[in-house]
Amino acid sequence: MKAIAVVTTLGSRADAERLAHTLVERRLAACAQISEIFSVYRWKDAVQQEPEFRLLLKTTEALYPAIEQAIGELHPYELPAIHAFALEHVYPAYAAWIEENVSSERPPVIPSEARDPQGDTKGPSRHSA
Repeated sequence: MKAIAVVTTLGSRADAERLAHTLVERRLAACAQISEIFSVYRWKDAVQQEPEFRLLLKTTEALYPAIEQAIGELHPYELPAIHAFALEHVYPAYAAWIEENVSSERPPVIPSEARDPQGDTKGPSRHSA
């Protein structure tokens, strides 16, 4: 299993959150992170600039075709940026968590350190996603 990060950009936080939730719910991504950015780019022979939201999705290389297709179908842009890069030197337990939480009929696996003393699950901590 090779962990990858898939990146796309969206024009609003609402669109980024909607796409993030959909892809995680479909188990195409184990987690999603949204960050506010400012983009400068050429579009239709003019230089454009505007705020956007970067959506970074943690998944596996094997799922790239499926996540690319889903983003292409769900994305509001005429030509969405969709690209990926390999995650190198990934903490083994975290890499296993990614793999166990994407594209599977199994229920999601939550690492034992993500459970509180009463046994309730909290999911990955803010710092681990």
